[in-house]
Amino acid sequence: MAYVDGFVVPVPKKKLKSYRSLAKTAGKVLRDHGALEFREWVADDVKVGKRTSFPRSVKLKPTETVIFSWIVYKSRAHRDRVNAKVMKDPRLAKMMNPQAMPFDGKRMIFGGFNLLIET
Repeated sequence: MAYVDGFVVPVPKKKLKSYRSLAKTAGKVLRDHGALEFREWVADDVKVGKRTSFPRSVKLKPTETVIFSWIVYKSRAHRDRVNAKVMKDPRLAKMMNPQAMPFDGKRMIFGGFNLLIET
């Protein structure tokens, strides 16, 4: 059964190019260590809701956009093995510094999900 890590990230529009570069590197590292799929999507039709929405979930600022991403694994155990290897990979070492990241990691939402249905 598949397992997915999902992320919602606020990224300053002026840092989107830097974020894309970071995401490309992270995606390559994840795939190299066994992740089945890695996707990053930038907001297009994402309005601020009255109570909840993607922008509200990350306290989006007017100068930012929302990134929605996911990584697919075979299972949670597979995810844990892949992530253990990824965290030791030197290609990501300098990107792990919070000051070097092109987004505010404190406002990132993430979590792991089991497959509920597939059609």
